[in-house]
Amino acid sequence: MRTVNTQEIADCVYSLARKAGLTLTDGCRTALERAADKETGAAKFALDTVLENEKIAQREKMPVCQDTGMAVVLLEIGQEVVLGGAPLSAAVNDGVRRAYEDGYFRKSICDPLTRVNTGDNTPAHLHVEIIAGDKINVTFLPKGFGSENMSRIYMLTPAEGREGIINAVVDTVKIAGARPCPPVYIGVGIGGAFDSCALLAKKALTREVGTHHSRADVAEIEKEALARVNELGIGAQGFGGTTTAIGVACEIAPTHIAGLPVAVNIQCHCVRLGKATL
Repeated sequence: MRTVNTQEIADCVYSLARKAGLTLTDGCRTALERAADKETGAAKFALDTVLENEKIAQREKMPVCQDTGMAVVLLEIGQEVVLGGAPLSAAVNDGVRRAYEDGYFRKSICDPLTRVNTGDNTPAHLHVEIIAGDKINVTFLPKGFGSENMSRIYMLTPAEGREGIINAVVDTVKIAGARPCPPVYIGVGIGGAFDSCALLAKKALTREVGTHHSRADVAEIEKEALARVNELGIGAQGFGGTTTAIGVACEIAPTHIAGLPVAVNIQCHCVRLGKATL
């Protein structure tokens, strides 16, 4: 057994949040650069601008997007780990609170009815999974709501199958149009139940842009969905062109014989993510 004080988790969340707020992931940047090389006119201008924006953000230590997002924290905790110190959720929120204060990040979390802001971007949206071993994997995903608001869940029939999954992805992006600041990154959850399917889609967004699922049939869905989304012609920031999305990532889980849940979680062009292992 290994004992980990939750202060270590708080400090890790703090560091990941501070870095993620200032920069795009490597895969996202590469995808945007490739798209910019292919586009012309207003679409190219939009892509060149978002890439220049990131350079300025890193140089000036400023947020790469004004929507510094809801703090989504995913923890994979080894079953041989004993946690000591403050309660886990309190530690995670402490890391978020300090990061958003010290980084001058916008605080965006509020009561859903009164709309009163909590003032420190907490509570974080925390997901915990117990895994084998004595390590803790920490993932920090700042999720802006311009894209989150465009996400959808579909309770398909089994007969709709592969084509229904791809149609769900394409329809979601078509309905969203330019509102989620494309080119978008698309996380797709396939299977599970109503609630777990949405979490699968969120987890899919923590994969690096450009990677594919290890299952060949799932990877083919990713590739075809991406191709069909890019045929929509929405393009960078809605200016048209060939790049409406920079990637589609799917995660899959067993489901009931009577259903086929599909969740589509859209991420804007500003893919920010931090990962660490304690």
